[in-house]
Amino acid sequence: MSVTYRQPGVVLTDRRFTVPLDHADPGGETIELYAREAVASDKAHQDLPWLVYLQGGPGFGANRFVGRPAWLGRALKEFRVLLLDQRGTGASTPANRQTLPLRGGPAEQADYLTHFRADAIVRDCEAIRPQVTGGAPWTVLGQSFGGFCTVAYLSLAPEGVATALITGGLPSLDAHADDVYRAAYPRIARKVAAHYARYPQDVERARRIADHLLTHDVVLPNGYRLTVEAFQSLGAMLGSGDGSHRLHFLLEDAFVPTPHGPELSDAFQEQAQNLLSYAGHPLYALVHEAIYGRDTRPTDWSAERVRAEFPRFDAAKALAGDEPLLFTGESVHPWMFDCDPALRPLRETAELLAARTDWTPLYDPARLAANEVPAAAAVYHDDMYVDTAHALTTARAIRGLRTWVTDEFEHDGVRTGGPRVLDRLLALARDEA
Repeated sequence: MSVTYRQPGVVLTDRRFTVPLDHADPGGETIELYAREAVASDKAHQDLPWLVYLQGGPGFGANRFVGRPAWLGRALKEFRVLLLDQRGTGASTPANRQTLPLRGGPAEQADYLTHFRADAIVRDCEAIRPQVTGGAPWTVLGQSFGGFCTVAYLSLAPEGVATALITGGLPSLDAHADDVYRAAYPRIARKVAAHYARYPQDVERARRIADHLLTHDVVLPNGYRLTVEAFQSLGAMLGSGDGSHRLHFLLEDAFVPTPHGPELSDAFQEQAQNLLSYAGHPLYALVHEAIYGRDTRPTDWSAERVRAEFPRFDAAKALAGDEPLLFTGESVHPWMFDCDPALRPLRETAELLAARTDWTPLYDPARLAANEVPAAAAVYHDDMYVDTAHALTTARAIRGLRTWVTDEFEHDGVRTGGPRVLDRLLALARDEA
């Protein structure tokens, strides 16, 4: 039973759907999907076209907006919006250390999680679309991983899409995970250099924290073991619009004097554990490299293996000389399943996924080359999370897709640029720009 309620300027309805776990076996096991319908208060009784929003990730539920912020306000001027919690996230049959043991042991858990990639998310959308729109195609807005899903949508079920809008989420159609990370590490190094150019005082601050972690065993209040590699991974912030500033503020007062000498402050530890913990989005860690899985090649902890090809990211070597510490970015590593209490019970499951060799294709180059769906994509000029060269190669491979390449925003431009980003993409897709 749906429940409707109000926030300032918007009417919201909770909606729940039942879909097959495996769409190739429609009579088999089912899971539940949750989505929040949003419509402008003054349009609540109008017959409006639909827009479904696919969140970035993988592993994150849809935004929990209050009112009409960011891009949502612009969308509500002409659409009913469905904010979908993709399978396994938010309120959609969550997959985490508490629920996955219901599947059985690690092997059963890993088999289950093979059904949580972009192809399954597209099939979910197609399963619920007739119930939502009455069968009419809808506009799809995909942010980051949601953009990967949108490209899969154009490959698998373009008849369900009226318009495709992608922000920071054009995937390579043929790159292995190794290719993705070989392109990523130099890009991350550029972001770190830009951060240190903005905040040169952070060079010594980061080195001091790293040195402390190399010589002390630090366990955060939530049980997370803060290693130097974990500290470096805080560089993931550098891919967002305000991330460099937030990292600077985190570093500036990291230590306090104690009877035992300088220690990392409670305030620093509290912030660090909130940034590092995967408790709220464990699927990100579990299937992050699986979203790049293809054919018989395992992902095999790609980010960890490829990192060894870039020795500048070795903290001990940087501290032994006079090099600045390099932070890392959006990547998942096996040590995370040792450090994070939310992931520790899932280590063997993650290992099995990393070793898997039967990944099916997610994208159909021939169908994309013949695309007839109006489509537009925002490509951020030096996006830390999605390689610009890969994105533009894919853009050229999708017939009719129009791109807006900009250095005005970082990867989260749909959040920070909100209405303007959505306006521009709609105009491009409608050939009005």
